[in-house]
Amino acid sequence: MSFLRSAAGLVARSMLLEGATTGQTRRHIKRWVSPTLRELAHRQKKLGPQKPEARSGFVEWNERSELFAFGKRLGESFELSHLQRAFTEKSFAHREEERRRQLGIEEADLQMPDNNELAEKGEHIARAYVEAFLQNQLPKVPKEGLQAIASYLLSTETLAHVSTHLGTKDLIHSSEYPPSAESLAKSLKAVIGALADSSGVERAFLFVRDFICTQLSQKDLLDVWTPQDPLQMLNKICQEQKLGEAEPRLIGDCGKNTVLAAYQVGIYADRQLLGKGFGEDLKTATETAAIDALQSLFDTHDNRRPFDFGVQLENKNVRLG
Repeated sequence: MSFLRSAAGLVARSMLLEGATTGQTRRHIKRWVSPTLRELAHRQKKLGPQKPEARSGFVEWNERSELFAFGKRLGESFELSHLQRAFTEKSFAHREEERRRQLGIEEADLQMPDNNELAEKGEHIARAYVEAFLQNQLPKVPKEGLQAIASYLLSTETLAHVSTHLGTKDLIHSSEYPPSAESLAKSLKAVIGALADSSGVERAFLFVRDFICTQLSQKDLLDVWTPQDPLQMLNKICQEQKLGEAEPRLIGDCGKNTVLAAYQVGIYADRQLLGKGFGEDLKTATETAAIDALQSLFDTHDNRRPFDFGVQLENKNVRLG
């Protein structure tokens, strides 16, 4: 694989040098270029699909430079030792310690720190800020809804998605490549912990806001949290807010006794329309109307005020334990 990469690079460089030395605007390609590229493609096809290779295995890889560049891309100041530890999985640390032991290195130099402690600290910081952010931005949503949305933001899938797009895949020291979703998520939490140790908890809070909370942008909250029994919850909310009992009423229907039947139900309380919905039967239409009413009461409709991702939460609003 490395031979093919070197050969392709040699062909490309020779073409660039030739084009630069001719001084002509017209592109010149020698006869040997096409057969060479075909032969390289043939050899690549013959070898078959290759296992992904980590960039850290390349000769020109410079880990300190990559770690430094990672922090600068994010606009953060990290202690390189903390950041390096954040990207070191426990399995990799054990394997490296065993390799050092076989080389006869002294026991004092065998220990290699991993990212377990930083990941725990980062998870604690992320959860504290996410919960405070949701309470600030969605004050009308009940506790179970806030917990569901927070669980989505802090899920392995969401954190792995953020971690991948921040460019952590090639920086993680793991026993497998490419790293799993769990490794990507854990490394991101460790990065948050490393940032707190390097620049303070306040910078870690802003990091969580800018890269994790923003995953709610243009997100339909119904895809994240849908009440299990919307009509029962609506009745409970109406009693708490003294709106009267929620009463579903049939507004319209068409296509009865056919496969294309459609019903429209409205939810009323104290003669006020709270929400309405459609469905292929009365039960579905009633649940849809109840969900629509809950969205109005909780202010979670699609046309709601956008999330304020520039909000500055005070430390007293973010409880770390």
